[in-house]
Amino acid sequence: MISNVLSFVLDIVSSVFGAALLLRAWAYSIRMHPFNPYLQAIFRVTDWLVHGVRKVVPTTNKVDWATLLSAWLTAFIYVLLTGLLLTAALPTIDQIPALLIFSVFTVLIWACNLVIWGTIIQAVLSWVNPMAPVMPLLNQLTAPLLNPIKRILPNFGGLDFSPLVLIIVAQIVMMILRQMAFNNLAL
Repeated sequence: MISNVLSFVLDIVSSVFGAALLLRAWAYSIRMHPFNPYLQAIFRVTDWLVHGVRKVVPTTNKVDWATLLSAWLTAFIYVLLTGLLLTAALPTIDQIPALLIFSVFTVLIWACNLVIWGTIIQAVLSWVNPMAPVMPLLNQLTAPLLNPIKRILPNFGGLDFSPLVLIIVAQIVMMILRQMAFNNLAL
C-alpha cells in the first residue's frame, strides 16, 4: 500500500517536473520571450538543475541541450526509483543500458502528454474564455504543431479540427513509444 502511494506521488512529481523542463526547452526552441510570467515560474522551478547541467553541456542556437539532458536525468531517476519501489532491489549493471534507453522513451512520452494537455487546454479555453491571460502562451506553443495540420485539413467553415488531429496523432505516437519502451526492457 505504501509503495503504491509513493509510486503515485513519484509519478506525479517527476511528470510535472519533467513537463516543466520540456516546456522550458520548447519555449527556447520557438524563441518565446523569456520574460513571460508563466515561463518565469517554469525557470524558477527548474533553474536549480538546468544551471548545474549547463556548466557541462552548452546550449546551441536552436536546442537547449542542458534542459533536455536535465529532463532525461529526471526520467532516469524516476525510472530507477520506480523500479526500486516495485522490486525493492537496485538494478544490476547489465540492466542499466536498458534503463537509460527507457528513460529516453519516458521523456518522449512526457513530451506527447505535454502536447496533448496543452492542446486540450488551448481548445477548451478558446471556447470558454479566448481572452484568458494564458492563451497567448498556449497559442505560441501549439502553433508550430497546429499550423501544418491546418494547412492540410480542408476548410470546415468555422470549425477547426486541427487540435483533434494533433491529439490523435500524439496519442498514437505515445502508444508506439510505450510499446517500443517495453520491448526495450524485455530485451
